[in-house]
Amino acid sequence: MKKSGNILIVDDNRGVLTALQLLLKPHFDKITTLSSPVTLPATLHEDTWRVVLLDMNFTSGINTGNEGLYWLHEIKKQYPALPVVLFTAYADIDLAVRGIKEGATDFIVKPWDNGKLVETLLNAAQNTPASGKKKTTAESANAVPSMYWGESPVMQQLRILVEKVAATDANILITGENGTGKEMLAREIHALSTRRRKEMISVDMGAITESLFESELFGHMKGSFTDAHADRPGKFEVADHSTLFLDEIGNLPYHLQAKLLTAIQRRSIVRVGSNTPVPVDIRLICATNRNLSEMADKGEFREDLLYRINTIHLEIPALRERPEDIIPLAERFITRFCKQYGKPPLRLDNAAREKLMLHPWFGNIRELEHAIEKAVIICDGAFLSAGLFQLQRRNETPEMPVSTLEDMEKQMIRRTLDKCGGNLSAVASQLGITRQTLYNKMKKYGL
Repeated sequence: MKKSGNILIVDDNRGVLTALQLLLKPHFDKITTLSSPVTLPATLHEDTWRVVLLDMNFTSGINTGNEGLYWLHEIKKQYPALPVVLFTAYADIDLAVRGIKEGATDFIVKPWDNGKLVETLLNAAQNTPASGKKKTTAESANAVPSMYWGESPVMQQLRILVEKVAATDANILITGENGTGKEMLAREIHALSTRRRKEMISVDMGAITESLFESELFGHMKGSFTDAHADRPGKFEVADHSTLFLDEIGNLPYHLQAKLLTAIQRRSIVRVGSNTPVPVDIRLICATNRNLSEMADKGEFREDLLYRINTIHLEIPALRERPEDIIPLAERFITRFCKQYGKPPLRLDNAAREKLMLHPWFGNIRELEHAIEKAVIICDGAFLSAGLFQLQRRNETPEMPVSTLEDMEKQMIRRTLDKCGGNLSAVASQLGITRQTLYNKMKKYGL
């Protein structure tokens, strides 16, 4: 029997999910189940789906079906051609009719008839356009990529924590080296939050001049300074009822940190040239590649501000700390850039795989992405060969021949320890990792 592609099932009853997996296994290539719709947007983006079976009510205690209708709308906004079959235990014909009017393909009533359920889902799946999963190829190529979690244990632990905190309004501090994907993680948190209906507002704190700090963040009134020709809201106001992402928060000068702290504490801002407080309702996410705790110890970062922005701390590991994710990430980039540049599907040959695995990737995911993009552009064959990757290394003279990624990391830590005279804070800062990560690695390598 020819199977009907991939199906995504969303239901809070794990017993129902297990029963459906067994029932539908002969009919679909892949069956993915979610016990909560919170991760639904990210899951939809990870694969191509033929049909979604969506429960109408979840664990919040609401049994009106409005939750199901809300998630139906979210699916249809991004994937208008994807069939959605509604799943309800209440046999509410009016609700089912409303769901169909608002985009659902069909509905199934619990307890279900096995034959009828299979028939309904197969019919829906057969009506999925063969062209794919989201809008057009061109639009997909230009879309913002989704977060790739990978298979490494450290990233899976991070994913579990993100899914727990995303639905709250807790302030989050994301740390990690340059190129690890801090802004992408912030967007993933926003997409999983209750504020996702409004766009996340991003601010690069390192790019704002001191003279424009207040105007950019808090806004200004007409005539408050030269060139203030009209009233203008700041980023805090624009992000009202959404998420405000402050990137490179460690670059904010000390004397401006008090003004940011005041706005966060009072949950209101005052525009330049005004005396009237404006209340704002934001979810704050900050990011930095610097060690803010050490900066606070040195008097370079306000300790009270650190406490405010650091309710939840998420650290993204460097790519060299999760080498099992290098090739899967590379393959995702290859797929994306082949579509973007109109190339036929390309694959890495064995030598290229080995070369990518042995490279230290001090520029992390961003460096890998750029390397893949360049290789795809200049490739003329069906395979990406090792010669297409002209990878730049830092100017380091190895103490001994290097055979593995762990050898390189161990030598790098040893050299930095010698260079910094054993000052662990300085070593962690120079390597761009936390002290705890440094301790773990020193223990691992016996340093």
